[in-house]
Amino acid sequence: MIKRVAYLSMHTTPLAQPGIGDAGGMNVYIDRLARTMAGRGIEIEVFTRRADPAQPEDVMVAENYKVVHITAGPEEPLPTARLADGVQEFALGVAKWAGANRAEYDVVHSHYWLSGWAGVIVKQQLGAGLAHSFHTLGRIKDARRADGQPPESLLRIATEQEVIELADCVVASTPYEFDDLVEHYGTNPESICISPPGVDHALFHPGSKAEARQRLGIEFGPLLLFVGRIQPLKGVETAIETLAAVREDHPLARLVVVGGPSGNEGEAEMAHLARLAIHRGLGDEVVFRPPEAHGVLADFYRACDVLLVPSRSESFGLVAAEAQASGLPVVAANVGGLAYSVADGTSGVLVGGYHPPVWAGAVNRVLAEADRFSKGAVAHSEKFSWDATADRLLELYSGI
Repeated sequence: MIKRVAYLSMHTTPLAQPGIGDAGGMNVYIDRLARTMAGRGIEIEVFTRRADPAQPEDVMVAENYKVVHITAGPEEPLPTARLADGVQEFALGVAKWAGANRAEYDVVHSHYWLSGWAGVIVKQQLGAGLAHSFHTLGRIKDARRADGQPPESLLRIATEQEVIELADCVVASTPYEFDDLVEHYGTNPESICISPPGVDHALFHPGSKAEARQRLGIEFGPLLLFVGRIQPLKGVETAIETLAAVREDHPLARLVVVGGPSGNEGEAEMAHLARLAIHRGLGDEVVFRPPEAHGVLADFYRACDVLLVPSRSESFGLVAAEAQASGLPVVAANVGGLAYSVADGTSGVLVGGYHPPVWAGAVNRVLAEADRFSKGAVAHSEKFSWDATADRLLELYSGI
C-alpha cells in the first residue's frame, strides 16, 4: 500500500500561476495529481527550487499535501539553461530534508528532464523507486521546431537518455508519447506506463455562453481562443494568421490570446505577435490577456467558439482537454498527444501543417457545426479524470 510519495519539480512550482514564465500544463498536472492523492490519505511532498528568498521552506497546500522549497543556486528566477548547474545541490537538498524529517518514500516521481536527473540522485540517496514523466522530449521538440529556432542542448538529450535507463518506470501521457520514447530513444516498451492527465470536471463544464461573455465583457461575434505560454513553440503566430483568413468569411471574428511570455524568447515573441496583428490589420481584433486563474479561464472556454492549439509539440495538451470539458471544440495541430486528447471530427479538428487557409477551413467547419462539435467535446472529455489518473499511477507505484 502506497503511503507517501515525493514529487520532484525542480524548475517550476505547482504554486505558480499557469501561463507565466515556465508555468504551464505541467504545473496543473502536479498540483491536481497531488491534491487527488492527498485526498486519498497519501502524504505528498512536492519539492521545487527556491526562486525567492522570501519563500518559506514548507507550504501546506492542503491536508497531506505540502510544497517544499529547496535552495539550489541563487534564490531568484533563472532561465532553464542555467538550472543544470544546481541539479546536484537540489537533489542532495531533497535527500537532506527527507532525512531531517524522517520521511520514508514509497516512490519518487520526477517531472521534466532536470528533475529526472535529480531523481536519479535522490533514488540513490534514499533507496526509493523512481518513476519519471518527461512532459516534453528534447528530440521531439528538435524534430518539430520552427525554422530559425535553436535546437535543444546536447546535455538535455543525453540526460533524458540516462534517466530512461536508470528510472524504474517512464510515464507516458499518451500512446503517441509511448511511440516517441521507443522510436527516438530506444526505450524498452516494458518500462513505459501510459497514464493520461485528468480534468477537473467540477470546474470545467458547460455553461451559458451569454453569461460567460457578460462576465468577461465580451461582445457578440465568433470568438477564437488561444491559451498558453507565449513562446515560438506554441504557434500563436499561426493563430493570428488563421484569424485573418477566417475573417474573410466571418468579418466580426476576433481572437483572444490568454497567456504570458515564457522562456528566453518569450518577450521578443510577444512583441513580434503584437506587430504581426497590427501588420495584418488586426490590431483591435487580437486581444492579449494575461494568464488567468482557473475559475476565470473556465469562463473564457464557455464564452468562446473555438480553441486554437497550433503547437509544434505537445505531449498531451491539457488546455485542449479542459476546453472540451467546458463544451469548447478544438482545432489543433496533428502532433504528439493532441491526436489523443482531441477526437478528430468529433470534439474538434486536427490539422496537418501550419498553413493558415487550412486552419481557417477547419475553424469554419467547427463554426458551421457548433452544436455537434460542442456535444462531442464534452463527451470526449469524460475519458479524462484525475481519479482515473491517480488509479493508474497508484497501480504503477505499487508495481515499482
